[in-house]
Amino acid sequence: MKNFENIVAKNKGTVTIQDLSGYTMIGRGADGSIFQLTPEKCVKIFVNEDTQKKELNALQLGQSSPIIPKLYEYGENYIVMEFVKGSNLKHHLRKEKKLSEEIVGKILSMLDEMKAVGFTRLDIEVRHIFFNELGEIKVIDLKRAYITDRSVPTKLLSGLKKLGYLEEFLKHVNQLSPSKFKAWKNLVIE
Repeated sequence: MKNFENIVAKNKGTVTIQDLSGYTMIGRGADGSIFQLTPEKCVKIFVNEDTQKKELNALQLGQSSPIIPKLYEYGENYIVMEFVKGSNLKHHLRKEKKLSEEIVGKILSMLDEMKAVGFTRLDIEVRHIFFNELGEIKVIDLKRAYITDRSVPTKLLSGLKKLGYLEEFLKHVNQLSPSKFKAWKNLVIE
């Protein structure tokens, strides 16, 4: 972490991917790249500063929530946050080959928590739902969490359909939250 702090100081608050050549890259997407800094921390380097601001605002808004990774520090084009030790829902399903009622209950609670935090986009992708070592949910990639209005988790449902778990998911939703099941059962999911 000390080396990272030196990089930030040297670059006057910005960081490049090249600056982090000594760190392990743990993810890469259209918005940026993520590197593990310590066993507890990772840094996301953003391509676009506007995207960084949106994600930072969502992380700041959600700091009181157990589903949001802890925010440590940030600069013009980066955010240092909690490194979630565990796997995402997609990897979990591929490993376990089933979707338990317990996991569905945690997902439904996560959606309720996102709403309670004030997020207007309750639609989250399967690959952005992580389970830490204790089996608790953490949500990543929150840049559209409160700038997009989507109260139905169509991306989640679509991702579950692609993985072959939509029917099982909805069966559990019907048991746990009949009102959500009623709202979601007739959606056209691609």
